[in-house]
Amino acid sequence: MSDPNYPLYPVFAFIGFVLVLIPLPWHLQAWNSGTCLFMIWTALGCLNLFINTIVWHNNAIDWSPVWCDISSRIIIAVSVGIPASSLCINRRLYNIATCQTVSMTKAMKRRAVMIDLAIALGLPILQLPLQYIVQGHRYDILEDIGCYPFTYNTVPAYPLIFLWPNVMNVISGTYSILTIRAFMKRRAQFNQFLSSNTALTANRYFRLMALATIELAFNTPISSYGLYLNVTQSPIAPWISWDNTHFDFGTIDVWPAVLWRSSRQTVIAVELSRWAQVFCAFIFFAFFGFAAEARKNYRLAFWAVAKRCGFTPPPNGALSFPSIRLPWTKPKPAAFATSSAAKSLPISLPLAPVKQRLDSVFGDSRTDCDTDGHSMEKGRGCEYILPSPSSSAAFSPPYYGAHDIEAGAYVAYPSSPSSSYPETETETDTATEGQHTPSSARPMNPDVDGPPRPRPTTWPSLHTPRPHAHAPAS
Repeated sequence: MSDPNYPLYPVFAFIGFVLVLIPLPWHLQAWNSGTCLFMIWTALGCLNLFINTIVWHNNAIDWSPVWCDISSRIIIAVSVGIPASSLCINRRLYNIATCQTVSMTKAMKRRAVMIDLAIALGLPILQLPLQYIVQGHRYDILEDIGCYPFTYNTVPAYPLIFLWPNVMNVISGTYSILTIRAFMKRRAQFNQFLSSNTALTANRYFRLMALATIELAFNTPISSYGLYLNVTQSPIAPWISWDNTHFDFGTIDVWPAVLWRSSRQTVIAVELSRWAQVFCAFIFFAFFGFAAEARKNYRLAFWAVAKRCGFTPPPNGALSFPSIRLPWTKPKPAAFATSSAAKSLPISLPLAPVKQRLDSVFGDSRTDCDTDGHSMEKGRGCEYILPSPSSSAAFSPPYYGAHDIEAGAYVAYPSSPSSSYPETETETDTATEGQHTPSSARPMNPDVDGPPRPRPTTWPSLHTPRPHAHAPAS
């Protein structure tokens, strides 16, 4: 009889083994000992069952007795290690919800880690010698499943082996109820503790609570169903002696699939026990594999590999993934220029209206003007000299030559060696004394009584740098 779950189960078991170990580094940094042990036990169980499913697919041959000794011990330890890790998680959540102090010292953290190690690592290891007390023979081999431990169904086997997962699930469930109760009563102090603890956030706290609750709700029925089968399907033998229990200990029972799959209860118990570990791996990754710290570490790992391939992160420090352009596609225009030439170009910004006092060079008449060139007092126009667009040239005041002042020729633009600027018509002072000088001939001093000054017909180009005026020769 072929395995209906092949190759689905080994594929999912290996993926679960990889996924559950991905968040391990940053949980180690946060001193989450219970969470780290949960990941380790789940990954170990997935890897063990993955190897067994591949090796013993469609066969029940004893290929490697040493491996089967190790594999059967791993199955026993994992069956207790996952509930024990969940108990540590719920216990830590309860301690946080009922914390008396806002911060934790290093001594308190070390003590909490030691207690978690004693529960989630010490109890599973303790199960190995305890199981040997009631181990009837070496191990069993189930076709399509692989190596499987055998426990003699006697009275001492229940307190030594069978009841441990259920007892830890009951204690873990009690902690969960007390945690919710304490959280509802002491929410303010709980928020203060989370704000002072950089290794634990509110999102991570509730994700841990959801993980422990789901594991508890899923594994408790499975362990209870296994306990029910041990009580009802086979008679409980009395304990006679050590020699009686370990008689013919080297026996290895081989079970073809056609035999062990003939019992519906056995199929349900075996399949649920091995799929439960894969389920725990995927549930853990669903809660912690897409969190903010996980995405940050994914980007860091990606760019660590991408740098070796010639890629560089964006200059702004955002660790985004690089865009790859196919050879036959056109490049997209860059949103911002990054060359040195582009950085030296001026940037035009809108000017807010600011009142300025423009003093006349040839008189004391003044007018308040805003930045749009309009008079703030009488609404008349004001003249501005546009600065040079070149970033290297500083703005220089207008220069008036000596012949302009002596001859009385007031020009709209000062004398300059360059002829690139237009010149307006000039009017001299040779007429009668009462002749009025038009406002267009007065630089930077609009006439209050005369008509508005006409704009010049041609303005200098913004792209042509305005040359500096030179001092007149003495």
